[in-house]
Amino acid sequence: MDNKKSQNSEYIVIKAVDDGVSVIGLTRGSDTKFHHSEKLDKGEVLIAQFTDHTSAIKIRGNAKILTSFGEVESELKK
Repeated sequence: MDNKKSQNSEYIVIKAVDDGVSVIGLTRGSDTKFHHSEKLDKGEVLIAQFTDHTSAIKIRGNAKILTSFGEVESELKK
């Protein structure tokens, strides 16, 4: 097994502020597609990772997102 760390292996932490937060993983490559989704309820936490297959993560609903760049909050569409 190769112990080299992938340059795309950054983790993010997503904590649901309200019920029904959607977290959607998007693929890497010439065609961006959904490849994974989760629903979080209030207080639930998901730790997600950018990988060779995941180039983007879309979050819908009220959530706190922690990254190496800092903290951001998503909001419901008004």
